[in-house]
Amino acid sequence: MVNNCSVHGVVISNYEELNILQELELELNLDVWQRGLPGVRDAVVMVTPENRREFFSELESHSIQYYVQLEDVVQALENHEADVINYKIRRRNGAMPFNDYPRYAEVDAYMERIAREHSNIVTIVTAGNSFEGRPIKYLRISTTNFRDTSKPIYFMDAALHAREWVTTPVTLYSIHRLVEDLSSEERDLLEDVDWIILPIANPDGYEYSHTNERLWRRTRSYRPELNATCYGVDANRNFDVNFNTVGVSPDPCANTYPGPHAFSEPETQIIRDILLEHSGRIQIYMNIHSYGNYVLYGYGNASLPDNALELHYVGAAMGAAIDAKKLPQALYYSVGNSNMVLYQSSGSAQDYGQLFVPFSYTLELPGYAYWFQVPPDYIDQINTETWAGIVETARLSKLFYRASL
Repeated sequence: MVNNCSVHGVVISNYEELNILQELELELNLDVWQRGLPGVRDAVVMVTPENRREFFSELESHSIQYYVQLEDVVQALENHEADVINYKIRRRNGAMPFNDYPRYAEVDAYMERIAREHSNIVTIVTAGNSFEGRPIKYLRISTTNFRDTSKPIYFMDAALHAREWVTTPVTLYSIHRLVEDLSSEERDLLEDVDWIILPIANPDGYEYSHTNERLWRRTRSYRPELNATCYGVDANRNFDVNFNTVGVSPDPCANTYPGPHAFSEPETQIIRDILLEHSGRIQIYMNIHSYGNYVLYGYGNASLPDNALELHYVGAAMGAAIDAKKLPQALYYSVGNSNMVLYQSSGSAQDYGQLFVPFSYTLELPGYAYWFQVPPDYIDQINTETWAGIVETARLSKLFYRASL
């Protein structure tokens, strides 16, 4: 798939050019790695031999500047694979799943061990199976077994987009900090908040991105009656809110194909059911993605929830807490409505969560200059800085929840 592909930066000067890029994405089936922010961040687009000539021609016809960022995607992926292998060799017998790029089985084993060794506060839940039959599991962490309704729930998930490997370690590190390495200064996070943590929301795609195609984004469902050659849908366009309206492609082979109907995927059904089961108590839903340094909230069609001011306040507090610990070369987090800051979308987990949860976010982790192929040496940094943001939002969730009781 990535043979003879290249990656290009596209200078986005205004929102008209941003809209042109999104139109080209759908028309040419482009893989847009970063949409860009007018006057702030350039877009990043992977170009194939099939769409290269037309893409460049369209950009030039609108006087939109572009430049090469990566000549050879295959070589970059090979370098990334070598980095991961060397990292594992260096840290052999010393790496935990939360400071590594773990496979599905490693994540499963870690969760099972945590639940077994800390059964007084941790329960493992098998919520259902993926399309290919992999159990999708999450942890419930609570000192009161979720019985104390005066405590808010913090729900986070990761790897809904398969290729975004760096998201899963953040969830595992959060488990580690809450259960295995709880500091006295953070004891309130365990005692006053209940947690639902789902480290791999799309296990089929996640495994496929490890074994077959590193840049695979979608689920792995197969519907030959719709298309005999293309698999999966964009799970983050498969939720039942403004479904199949903006920012999606009708092409079953496209990265932004939303699926034949809302909740066609067992993976999105599981997230839906968690949100519905705990509606009223979940105060924060954090749908973790990579990359771009964003804290985003609904709605993807540019309309705003009634509590947009509070959403922005909590999101800005998260971004500031992370930025206080960021690396010098990292971008500062941008905070805002996902349509206005990033791009239009429909059927997203963030938007669906907002129907039931006061504070529903898409968190886009740093990519530095490595896009989806973040070298594993950065994992510890991303974990610790993101945890600072999670701590901040968890404490704010307590305040807002108590005020609502």
